[in-house]
Amino acid sequence: MEYSDQPRWKQPRVLLFIMAAAMPFSMGTWMALINNFAIEYAHFDGADMGALQSLREIPGFLSFAVIFLLLIIKEQTLAVAALALLGLGTALTGLLPSFWGLCFTTVLMSVGFHYFETVNQSLQLQWLEKGEAPKVMGKLIAMGSATALVAYGMVYISLEYFGISMSWIYMIGGGITFLLAMAAWSLFPHFPEKVEQRKKLFLKQRYWLYYALVFMSGARRQIFVVFAGFLMVEKFGFSAAEITLMFIANMAINIIVAPLIGKLIARWGERRALTFEYIGLIGVFSTYALVDNALLGASLYIIDHLFFAMAIAVKTYFQKIASPEDIAPTAGISFTINHIAAVIIPASFGLLWLISPSIVFYAGAAMAAISLGLAQLVPNCPVEGSETRITQPALI
Repeated sequence: MEYSDQPRWKQPRVLLFIMAAAMPFSMGTWMALINNFAIEYAHFDGADMGALQSLREIPGFLSFAVIFLLLIIKEQTLAVAALALLGLGTALTGLLPSFWGLCFTTVLMSVGFHYFETVNQSLQLQWLEKGEAPKVMGKLIAMGSATALVAYGMVYISLEYFGISMSWIYMIGGGITFLLAMAAWSLFPHFPEKVEQRKKLFLKQRYWLYYALVFMSGARRQIFVVFAGFLMVEKFGFSAAEITLMFIANMAINIIVAPLIGKLIARWGERRALTFEYIGLIGVFSTYALVDNALLGASLYIIDHLFFAMAIAVKTYFQKIASPEDIAPTAGISFTINHIAAVIIPASFGLLWLISPSIVFYAGAAMAAISLGLAQLVPNCPVEGSETRITQPALI
């Protein structure tokens, strides 16, 4: 979408790239350090980490509240404010090295992250044309990966060469996000909505497959986010610096691969892309359950992370079937659906972890298998009125 009265550097797409660059400085720093910080400073075990991660997902479960906030605040403003809150919560993390201290800063950071992601997804689907969306989203992921690479590099160098404490590293990473959010606020105008968004909660029967794919994605993602990294630390004894190197490898590969995945989705279509992703994840999770070699475990972690970029296909599938005015409210609802399982799985699976980590990863493989079955219902050419391969009336 172009705004002729604004210079090229003040276009909506540029703002999307700046926000994509800002978020990973906080999330990258938080994710790189949290397992080691929690174990070394707050003396967490698997159950504690599961409880913390479940708490982290509660704001995601409450993402539907975005709809009520949009009654009094514009989407663009909410995105920037949430980004600033993410930076603030991350900056404070290292100052409270206890169970309850981490609970407080994690919730603060998580509110910012999840509300930013909810509104950011909505803005992407509104501001990008359908034909270009997969390719631009791939580039946005690459931008996020590039800044995450810088963040992880900062963490690694700070730990290995300068001996900077984790508390200061958290403050630096969160501070950069906060400053970029302030720049996004002050440098860009408020862009008018292309289509006025509905400001109420609703579910539509014709979006049921999208809801199901989002739900399974949220359940499956927790296995990676919560337990894959914890496996590296607990079972293989990875240090914070080694975890950071693994993240650096992820981001470096994503910078190259994510734009290619966006182009691949545009060429293949959503069903083929999702099928490829879910077959790969079945293999990855099954291997996680059996792995006894640290190098293989790290390789699986990198491969697993690459599949995240394929999630573009779920977003573009919805963009193709959605009524334009439904994008913002459905983004809020979809994040809530995504986090229903995410609130339950970390804590409950944390208890399973104490019995056998393999059970956790076999469950992840089963979730990927269910997602594979759902993906087969995506049409070759999804459009409004033809949302699934099952013939049914388009109900409102």
